[in-house]
Amino acid sequence: MNISTKGKALVTGASTGIGAVYADRLAKRGYDLILVARNGDRLNALANTIKQQTGRAVSVVAADLNNKADLSSIEDILRNDTSISLLVNNAGIGSVASVLDSGADDMEAMISLNITALTRLTYAVAPAFAARGAGTIVNISSVVGIAVEALNGVYSASKSYVLSFGHALQRDLADKGVRIQTVLPAATATEFWDVAGYAPQKTKPTTMSAADLVDAALAGLDQGELVTIPALQDDADWKRWEADRRSLAPKFANGIPAPRYGIEHDAV
Repeated sequence: MNISTKGKALVTGASTGIGAVYADRLAKRGYDLILVARNGDRLNALANTIKQQTGRAVSVVAADLNNKADLSSIEDILRNDTSISLLVNNAGIGSVASVLDSGADDMEAMISLNITALTRLTYAVAPAFAARGAGTIVNISSVVGIAVEALNGVYSASKSYVLSFGHALQRDLADKGVRIQTVLPAATATEFWDVAGYAPQKTKPTTMSAADLVDAALAGLDQGELVTIPALQDDADWKRWEADRRSLAPKFANGIPAPRYGIEHDAV
């Protein structure tokens, strides 16, 4: 077994779909792996395949990131294992149901996984990476973080959070030698759609394979992209949208309501 010069990559949601492809591709790039997901049998099968094909060291942790004790154990690994150089926050769940057809408890569980777990794992590893002056965090968002009307509102909002969080992380960590990449998949052919309640999406011509999605995301990482949207054919569209968003910020600095509201200004 070769000694990795790239360190270890910890991948959440690694037992299937996008996470499993990340595990395969990162091992082939020379990373040792820590694979995290709920399904221990699937994790072990994937780990054995990767070890046989690549010779990389692969360890598995069967953990439910919606369980506080399990989540805490992964946080401890990220804080204390100094060989970890890459975190892929991929674990997540979605829904296509409207507010009238979904329950608050299910939405709370979605927030806990898509937002709380991702945030806590990032907070666990970021100080360690900053102290070493190196490290990469890849957070998996979604295009519905922008196209917010497309699916379930809580799911879209959770992915908008990941995108916004990534911008702030880039601001806070870029000068510390820590790379942040936010990946926005569009429809991707994984079990996500079975869980979300719309399995036919997997076979539509507008749906990307998980392999293509991850390969494009890693190419974007290699190219230094901060935000990677594999399905967007012209990146000038994103750059223009992002420039327009940022240009709004200075225009919010007004202590007087806009004239369109017809409010007489109350001087402080």
